[in-house]
Amino acid sequence: MAVTKHGKLDIMMNNAGILTKKGRLSILDDEKAEFEHVLAVNVTGVFLGTKHAARAMIPACQGSIISTASMCSIMGGIASHSYTASKHAVEGLMKNTAVELGQHGIRVNCVSPYVVDTPLAKNFFGFDDKNIGSYFSNLVGRVLKAQDIAEAALYLASDESNVSGHNLVVDGGFTTGNSFFKRV
Repeated sequence: MAVTKHGKLDIMMNNAGILTKKGRLSILDDEKAEFEHVLAVNVTGVFLGTKHAARAMIPACQGSIISTASMCSIMGGIASHSYTASKHAVEGLMKNTAVELGQHGIRVNCVSPYVVDTPLAKNFFGFDDKNIGSYFSNLVGRVLKAQDIAEAALYLASDESNVSGHNLVVDGGFTTGNSFFKRV
């Protein structure tokens, strides 16, 4: 539709992501059908978006494709097996595609947020406005907002970015160390 209306496609943002119905953290409790459903949405959706964006961008020899991965793509044990596996796959797809499409001047990257203050995250983890930031940031008084992720994606999409093949982690410093030790 963008090519039909504007004659080209400059930026594609793949923002596919669902969780399992229940926050199953044991592989013994995971159901195959639910696992496959999460992979179908989170990985196949990104694959198809990337593929069709690449078709539109290759003739112009430029463009930026950004996919939402997750902090789970670099660190396990936080979410269900299906979600974590799907976000690892998104990062792998990004890296492979960055190598291929770089030959055409197309940049391909990921943004990997940690827990963002959204209704989905609050419901999944059982948090409210008072406690969402207490466990998920090294930055005192700061909670990740959707705007933080949007600004990271905007940078990667911008002409000022000369970045490709990168997974930009936006996590308030959470993955830099074990912040729980300072709370003991």
